[in-house]
Amino acid sequence: MTWLRSPIGIAVSVIILLIVVMSTVAIVPETKQAVILRLEKPYRTINQWHEGEQFGRTNAGPIVRIPFFDRIVWVDKRVLSVDLPNEPVLSTDQLRLQIDAYARFRVTDPLKMVVTIGTEDRARDQLQPLFRSALRNELGKRPSAILLSPERGQVMDNIQNSLQQLAAQYGVSIVDVRIKQTELPSGTPLESALERMRTARNQEAKTIEAQGMKDAQIIRANADAQAAQIYAQAFNKDADFYNFWRAMRSYRTTFLNNDPAKGETSVILSPQNSYLKEFMGQR
Repeated sequence: MTWLRSPIGIAVSVIILLIVVMSTVAIVPETKQAVILRLEKPYRTINQWHEGEQFGRTNAGPIVRIPFFDRIVWVDKRVLSVDLPNEPVLSTDQLRLQIDAYARFRVTDPLKMVVTIGTEDRARDQLQPLFRSALRNELGKRPSAILLSPERGQVMDNIQNSLQQLAAQYGVSIVDVRIKQTELPSGTPLESALERMRTARNQEAKTIEAQGMKDAQIIRANADAQAAQIYAQAFNKDADFYNFWRAMRSYRTTFLNNDPAKGETSVILSPQNSYLKEFMGQR
């Protein structure tokens, strides 16, 4: 064993010792979760994320593993994102929209994620089609104007809840869903969409106008019927007074001319004309 005392032997020993130590001891950062696989089978999880935990008071730090038997899979503890740029969506009013959206997610069960899909990148790849499906299902049953209304927030909550139900199988929790931008496609599709919108609004305006005319006719007919009923009741109470009142209204319309634009009109009647009986005192 004299070779161990030589400089080369000492250097080899130090290197072997460093390899053993590095294979045995690992340091878990605050931002990582560690999944230990012993002989490629799930063994334990270290520094798993928990709601409300304080930074610096987690299980991060040095850990010991069995060399060549244990393998560490690192899983990010922070909030991650999956993007859907320029996603085409057809709304209920037949508008093909270009949606730019993103979802924020966190791995809350790293062991389940490692067992089901393996890595964070594969988790993002699995979430993207699920996100696309949830987005299309929700916006496909709503008009395009909903994205410009206060209900936009409820729409994103519905997308998040739908995506969460699908993402839970991978040990992932959806933190937030947002629609960054909504655009109509340029060119001919845009012009067609605007023409459909214009036609729909014109039809809606005509429908409202027709309904208004119908309501006006009904109101006018009801008012005329009520007026005729009132006249009839007055006539039945005092027929002479009713005839006198009608004659006075007729005289005012015939003989009074307060509008210079109508010019002057002369009326020639015989004193014995029945139309003038109220002036002659003939009852």
